[in-house]
Parts: sequence; structure tokens; C-alpha cells
Amino acid sequence: MTRVLSYARSCFSGGSYATDALPSLADELVRFHGVLEDLARHLGSGAPLLNGVTLEQLLQGPFSDAMTHAGQIAMLRRLAGSPVAPEHFDAAPISAEQFGDR
Repeated sequence: MTRVLSYARSCFSGGSYATDALPSLADELVRFHGVLEDLARHLGSGAPLLNGVTLEQLLQGPFSDAMTHAGQIAMLRRLAGSPVAPEHFDAAPISAEQFGDR
């Protein structure tokens, strides 16, 4: 997911979206949340997209891919006996402070 969202971020800032392996899951979580925050900052600022990329392409490309991966992770958790708790995400108060281990 980090690589997919890094690609989306590169549509605003350019550069490479390749990621190297990190030594631990904790390090990867820090990197993932950093990419997510940076991408949210670009989206929230109304920054222009580069190379003729449109918001529709961003939605149909990397964002759609990330949502597919999130669904796959949820399915695997359910199969492993550790399902994601149900929630009404359209009305849930979601904030950065809620990310992480539970």
C-alpha cells in the first residue's frame, strides 16, 4: 500500500515512488503514515497534479488500487479469525490519532 500511495503522491510532487524494504513492521508503519499524511496535505491544499494527470485518473488508478488492497486485507483477516470490527465509516469521526495498533 505504501508504494501505491507513494505513486499517487508522485502525481503531485514528481520523483520516484519506489520503496526499499525496511527492517521492521514498525518502521514500515511510520513510513506508510508519513506518505499518507503527505498525500493528504497535497490533496487538501488543492495542489495541481503533474503531467496531465486528472483527479479522475487518480481515483480510478492508485486510489482504487489502494481500496482493493484494503478489501483484500480485510478478507484475509476474516479468514484468519481476526475480522475488522464493523463500523459506519461514512459517519465515523476518523483522525490520524486513531491509526496504529489496537
